[in-house]
Amino acid sequence: MSIIRKRSAAHKAYLPGNVRDNQYILAEFTLTDEMLQRFSGKYSALKPQPYYDFYQQLSTIFFQLTEEVELNNCQFIANDKLARVRFSQEMHQWQTNQQILFYYNPESHQLKKSFFDGSKRAKKVCLLFLATGSEIRVNAARFHSRVSQVVQKFCEKIQLDKSDMRLRDHQHLTYDLFAKNKGCTTTQPHKLREIKKRYASQDVQLPTYHSAMSYAVVTLNISNKLLQQVEIDSHSQDPYNPLYTYLTDIFTMAAKHYNLNNGALIANGLVPIVRYSIHEIVSRVGELQMLGYNPEQSPCGIISKWRAGELADSIHLIFVATPENNSEYGFGQFLNQIEQAMQLMAIELEIEPSKEELMVRFHQHIAYNF
Repeated sequence: MSIIRKRSAAHKAYLPGNVRDNQYILAEFTLTDEMLQRFSGKYSALKPQPYYDFYQQLSTIFFQLTEEVELNNCQFIANDKLARVRFSQEMHQWQTNQQILFYYNPESHQLKKSFFDGSKRAKKVCLLFLATGSEIRVNAARFHSRVSQVVQKFCEKIQLDKSDMRLRDHQHLTYDLFAKNKGCTTTQPHKLREIKKRYASQDVQLPTYHSAMSYAVVTLNISNKLLQQVEIDSHSQDPYNPLYTYLTDIFTMAAKHYNLNNGALIANGLVPIVRYSIHEIVSRVGELQMLGYNPEQSPCGIISKWRAGELADSIHLIFVATPENNSEYGFGQFLNQIEQAMQLMAIELEIEPSKEELMVRFHQHIAYNF
């Protein structure tokens, strides 16, 4: 094997054969007074649901345009809830006060549906495109291109300045770190190239000015066996402080051992949302734990957020990539470092690979003003 091939192999991540691909694209724009005036015939403050006809008109235009390019899994959202997408063998949607979770199997599920309250004016309108098929990552550039066609025509139809539309392309790979211990004997090599390079290789160009994020979220369930490793005083005001301190110490040790210096441990029952931000942000927004990072800046270190008086069902371990983690080949080596750190953590916590899961979700996002 040549030196070049050896280096390339060292930068590949070998993921389980049953790894799951996901891709979804969000196109968002602010609902302004000017837009309502343009659709004045579809809006009336005198109606019980003054915005119903307006939302219906926008969604009808949207779904007609998706038909033209054969995009068959699209959702119209105008209720200011955060859209999140996950794999499931059964298709369903689940709403909370702040989120809509879409569960579906890209190989078998298709749906077009609207989510809005005709009596309320949303701050933003969101067009959600869900990738379908069996080769999600291979066809990601083509999917992005088709979505762009729809978004451009939609802007023209509703007379919206294209620069007022924000496009967010979300992609992730999900797998159990211990899949091999449960009988999955095949692997898939991935270099995990940044989205811009992957798309350029297929003649899909992204705007020069765009933000990009790559990060991993590892989910560890809190088991009875794990609870037995620390002394918990149920009569204390903060009974689980020893547990979270113990987990944070091991997480920090494992991360630093493999030179991972940009991450977080979230064990407060909130849903971690990682976003690009010029300045570092760590804040709670209702049921969400917002984490804002600027990958171009120096690593922010390891942070921990927990509620000592409550036992979380699971903890989320987050690793955010910096430019140093993006080699000429991609983020493969970065994900390998994360896997090594998690293997070390699993040993320290006496996790049984054949019985327990350590779910890894590697995210790649891009966003830009259309």
